[in-house]
Amino acid sequence: MLAWTIYISFLGAAGLLLLPRGSVAAARLLALLTAVAGFGITLAYFLHHQTGEMLTITRMPWVPSLGIEYHLAADGISLTLLLLTGIIAITGILFSWDIIERTKEFFVFYLLLIAAVYGVFLSYDLFLLFVFYEIVIIPKYFLIAIWGSTRREYGAMKLALYSFVGSAMVLIGLIAAYVVAGAKSTSLSELAQFPFSLHFQMLAFPLVFVGFAILAGLWPFHTWAPTGHVAAPTAASMLLAGVVMKLGAYGCLRVAMTLFPLGLGPWGFHVLALGSWRDVFALLAVIGIIYGALVALVQKDFKFVIGYSSVSHMGFILLGLMTLNQIGLTGAVMQMYSHGILAGLMFAVVGRMVYARTHTRELAILGPMNLYKIIPFAAVTFILAGMASMGLPGFSGFWAELMILVGVWRSYPTFALCVGFGLVIGVIYIWCAMQKAFFAEPGAVSVPLNPPLPPISFPERLGAIILICASVLVGIYPQVLRNVIVPALNSPLFEGLRRGSWQ
Repeated sequence: MLAWTIYISFLGAAGLLLLPRGSVAAARLLALLTAVAGFGITLAYFLHHQTGEMLTITRMPWVPSLGIEYHLAADGISLTLLLLTGIIAITGILFSWDIIERTKEFFVFYLLLIAAVYGVFLSYDLFLLFVFYEIVIIPKYFLIAIWGSTRREYGAMKLALYSFVGSAMVLIGLIAAYVVAGAKSTSLSELAQFPFSLHFQMLAFPLVFVGFAILAGLWPFHTWAPTGHVAAPTAASMLLAGVVMKLGAYGCLRVAMTLFPLGLGPWGFHVLALGSWRDVFALLAVIGIIYGALVALVQKDFKFVIGYSSVSHMGFILLGLMTLNQIGLTGAVMQMYSHGILAGLMFAVVGRMVYARTHTRELAILGPMNLYKIIPFAAVTFILAGMASMGLPGFSGFWAELMILVGVWRSYPTFALCVGFGLVIGVIYIWCAMQKAFFAEPGAVSVPLNPPLPPISFPERLGAIILICASVLVGIYPQVLRNVIVPALNSPLFEGLRRGSWQ
């Protein structure tokens, strides 16, 4: 049944195409029911599957002559990200309830994107994974280019070009691995068991890792992210930060690190005190954390603050992967979930609750409006999301960042101190953005709003409550994710990584 998360999403998109033009209410309802159905299936499997073992969903020949199969499978890591996808899919629709321009087409592209994301997280054949990974690019381009705002064509094109470049790098690496392994199978498990030479892994690992990490916002390949976030409509921003960037991080772990574990080992020499690709990418992740936080601190556009915040928090995920210890890797996967929820919530507040009503994102203009009095629900929601993003206990971000920090301390004590500095900057930029956007400066003259801003709608309130609860649940009981992530990391699929560079 888990495969039906893909099929239902595609069928929902097809059903929307059959609706008569102008059926706005029907399009919204069909899209929401489709997203709820996908989430329901994922939740049922998540609650049932607690062992962490790889669960084969369907496996059949696709192109037998090339060893390509239609192979779908899931473990605890996949299920965690599938659950995230289902939550973001539902809430993104709730925060798009006001779209009246080409509503049917908007939700068609939206569901196509969701279907492709489900496909990536479920694919166990690398060719199939690449196909779904490529499909993601098309709907996200049109969602931004048609329904976006600030420099939408530029933002959409930049995102597409960066994505295609990264995909090309991944494809070259996968084809090389396929040929070296004898060109018999594109199965992830079979290629992971093949004894690739150390020399080959040293060359293939950075190629595939960077190809995926581009979509994960790795510095200095991150510049598409803030531009794309700002240009995208609210739901697309939520998807982009919530799940699309996680595709890149997932690919780094599931493909690059699994296929080429020896590529993380020492070179045998040092360049600028760096002795391995692992050291290089850990350093780039730390730079991304600090750089993203510092740039977010000086932004005047509210949405750019959250855009650069995403770059910083994705750095935590990539750094957690480079710890190569169980607690760090577990924290990285939990941070994928946590950042997806919290970034989605903050983009929803900024894009839908604030910008759609005030028609400005300039912090200097928003402050005198005293929005905390006019739309208090938005202010409270952003405060909660901001506090959670800082790592406040009781929210998912606390456990994720704590585990990453412990993992980093064990592997890179110096980097742990740098990350602590990044966390402090994160507290400052979130606090400053919150103060400037919702609370007038002392002595500032309040700007009367005429006409008054419309109140926060029920779909917006429901979407915010769902996202807050999703973070609080993991914050109160982190074992709900850890119980499925840790067994997955201990599975035979990661045996090569444990034998090679595991700390």
